[in-house]
Amino acid sequence: MSAQENPTIEENKKSLNFIEVIVEKDLEEGKNDGRIQTRFPPEPNGYLHIGHAKAICIDFGIAQKYGGICNLRFDDTNPVKEDVEYVDSIMEDIQWLGFHWENVYYASDYFQQLWDFAVQLIKEGKAYVDEQSAEEIARQKGSPTQPGTESPFRNRPIEESLALFEKMNSGEIPEGKMVLRAKIDMASSNMHLRDPLIYRVIHIPHHRTGTTWKAYPMYDFAHGQSDYFEGVTHSLCTLEFVVHRPLYDWFIDQLADSDYRPRQYEFNRLNLTYTVMSKRKLLQLVQDKLVSGWDDPRMPTITGMRRRGYTPEAVRSFIDKIGYTKYDGINDVSLLEHAVREDLNKRVMRVSGVLDPVKLVLTNYPEDQVEEMEAINNPEDATMGSRQVKFSRELWIERDDFMEEAPKKYFRLTPGNEVRLKNAYIVKCTGCLKDEEGNVTEVYAEYDPMTKSGMPESNRKVKGTIHWVSLPHSVDAEVRLYDRLFMVEDPAGEKEKDFRELMNPASLIVKKECKVEEYLEEAKPLDSFQFQRIGYFNVDADAAGGKLIFNRTVPLRDSWKKQNN
Repeated sequence: MSAQENPTIEENKKSLNFIEVIVEKDLEEGKNDGRIQTRFPPEPNGYLHIGHAKAICIDFGIAQKYGGICNLRFDDTNPVKEDVEYVDSIMEDIQWLGFHWENVYYASDYFQQLWDFAVQLIKEGKAYVDEQSAEEIARQKGSPTQPGTESPFRNRPIEESLALFEKMNSGEIPEGKMVLRAKIDMASSNMHLRDPLIYRVIHIPHHRTGTTWKAYPMYDFAHGQSDYFEGVTHSLCTLEFVVHRPLYDWFIDQLADSDYRPRQYEFNRLNLTYTVMSKRKLLQLVQDKLVSGWDDPRMPTITGMRRRGYTPEAVRSFIDKIGYTKYDGINDVSLLEHAVREDLNKRVMRVSGVLDPVKLVLTNYPEDQVEEMEAINNPEDATMGSRQVKFSRELWIERDDFMEEAPKKYFRLTPGNEVRLKNAYIVKCTGCLKDEEGNVTEVYAEYDPMTKSGMPESNRKVKGTIHWVSLPHSVDAEVRLYDRLFMVEDPAGEKEKDFRELMNPASLIVKKECKVEEYLEEAKPLDSFQFQRIGYFNVDADAAGGKLIFNRTVPLRDSWKKQNN
């Protein structure tokens, strides 16, 4: 059936991103024997952030959509920065996002093959050992408008380079004294083709291969060849690798012995407002103890977002909405927060939590009476049912739900004003008690027994509704109010200030005297809830031994722009 006969076909075509268009064209043309194979190739030198989540979604998503496979491959070519801790965290993050790899590989699996390929290049006169310093090599590279100059070692005898290359790996050559370079074109308009480094000497033991190797391949050399060894068809990476693609292809051309070629395609990075995405800068925040660690809920790391209460569904929805293009930009973090609200709204229970409590006494309510009020668990999902919440004479309410002298449009508790207590009664405020410093310590009100929710009189209209927690049935909790980590939209773009000077001093506010309903006493780490009228919260991993700690995931509404305009 043609697209004209079935409009849905044409609509689906229009909704494809440009990578999916390429994949479908390759399948139609029968390239790579109809195979689709991708890979996600992180370096195990830190924790993944939401930018990596975008790459994960396209790498695994393409394979999933077109019946192919996606492998996880760790680019472990630099033992100076790598650690098993990062390997474990990367695997956990991928699984949390809802993806599953076909195989786990390491660049170090191919060290021997890469070595043999490097030897082949030397023997073919396409690589040589250079003994210049890094500074000398950099000077000779030239500039984008000026050709480079050849190394004095560029034409050294093949046998000499072979012997020195062996010494680079035997431990005889100190770090930084020699490198292996590909012999390509020092006058190329592409700087990456000006005799790039492909091996360097590192004497630090590798986390998998120990001391077997002293000469390690550079990323540009190992990456494409690993793709080739594995059978990758579509090598997807971010836009900064566009200029690396000719080198990627050059190496493949020297290695390939059949029609099969992996092809590199680039898409835009994910940049977010009010944060930094540089792994180096994130590491600075951790090392300077400006955050509590890689899993600090303010960090854009996947582990930080998980701890904060973000859901994998929300993250994937956000990435799907912003899409994949061929030009870089910066995405508003409010779009991510909206995706989180949208997802949590559908799935989490509504509960009561009071962050800044003050006592409300219903002076005409029987002192020893306790009632059970029905509370709907989630109005968006009837299958979640309801629960009974205890109601008593003394309640906790939010301090800012009472004002002794209120402005005209204040519809909460103020002397003479009526409000509805959520799921309970209408009450009229009669006054308050203050301490010697003038701080309100108790608020007084009278309840109308004929206005209980569900009773005929309960339909009487009042302009305000507030939440509450029964004082004798409340549970103590600490609540951590997380907000955006930086005060400016693009902290990395502020050239006149160190990015750390731009941190938001209100990005974490800790409330230690909060009161929550007793239902939450059994809540477990990572359980999520909506605190009515306040926001979405989840139980922090620090909560243990009866101590309840909640993280604010997102407020109920985006108030940031209103506050900062």
